Amino acid sequence: MKELRTFITHRLVKSEDLNHHGTLFAGRTAEWFIESGFISATEKVRPEHLICLKIHGLHFTRPARIGDVICFSSKVVLAGTTSLTTYTKMFKRDNPDEVMVDGFTTFIHVNRHTTPSAHGIVIKPQTPEDKKLNEEAKLLKK
Repeated sequence: MKELRTFITHRLVKSEDLNHHGTLFAGRTAEWFIESGFISATEKVRPEHLICLKIHGLHFTRPARIGDVICFSSKVVLAGTTSLTTYTKMFKRDNPDEVMVDGFTTFIHVNRHTTPSAHGIVIKPQTPEDKKLNEEAKLLKK
């Protein structure tokens, strides 16, 4: 089996993205964070069948500033009966080893009436990192 597929999205931090401290506004970060997780989840199910249920923490460790090119790396790490949980981390394009923000997001698979419906997806993590993220995501459900 192969590693869980990772999706990378890029953003340029512009003046309209900043807070009163001159760093990337947490609300804008959350928007991009959810969008990145959503994109990775759409590898498994069609976009019209996904809704965001919950962000499980958004842990900020470093600020982003105007002109930074930031990347969001996301992958599906856990599948429930109707849910998909993604792990997303943010880093500067020129420094991928320094995580600036990370966390998990859970999306629910729904039918055309927006009622939760089973998706039939099974996630089998293979790498040590994927296994660790899968276990962390399971703990979020408790």
